[in-house]
Amino acid sequence: MELVTRTGSDSTGVLEVSDKVFGADYKPDLVHQVVTAYMAGRRQGTKAQKNRAQVSGGGSKPYRQKGTGRARAGTTRGPLWRGGGVTFPARPRNFEQKVNRKMYRGAVCSILSELARQGRMTVVPDFKLSEPKTKAMIARLNDFGLSDVLIIVEGFDEALFLASRNLHQVDVMTTAEVDPVSLVAFSRVVISEAAVRQLEGRLQ
Repeated sequence: MELVTRTGSDSTGVLEVSDKVFGADYKPDLVHQVVTAYMAGRRQGTKAQKNRAQVSGGGSKPYRQKGTGRARAGTTRGPLWRGGGVTFPARPRNFEQKVNRKMYRGAVCSILSELARQGRMTVVPDFKLSEPKTKAMIARLNDFGLSDVLIIVEGFDEALFLASRNLHQVDVMTTAEVDPVSLVAFSRVVISEAAVRQLEGRLQ
């Protein structure tokens, strides 16, 4: 299939790409499963609480069994007491979900293909800045009429990274860093031709 490339506001060209990567059918169930698994894998799962056996203190009976008019109590570390243990405490857990390589690649190809079909993907010969300035990044994006955008390049570019890090609706990634969540998080995607070739090599 062919993708339209843009060098500015009106200059266009054509780039021949793989149907397998950029012309795949959209599979919403697969995309949802992979995106959910990817987000679940980001969770730390490190929260923990103590039950009554793990809370220090409370070894002696706080007051006598009878005669006080209060409910009987054998420890001050029960779940009803301030400073006591938790009845069903949280435990450290692993939220990771298994996603095999074929599923992951299929989901990424499905997302890329849908972006191309919806016209939300802009292919450019290259995306570089002469200086690491936010003003320069905004001017370059205005040439394409973009604001909420993910920029995918073939390799790390310090000028792009520095110019975009102060724009909360703009992110820059290399092809090695691209993930399903980032692809669906932005309304538009700008990708260089070299990055397209790298993705084709990875996903085929």
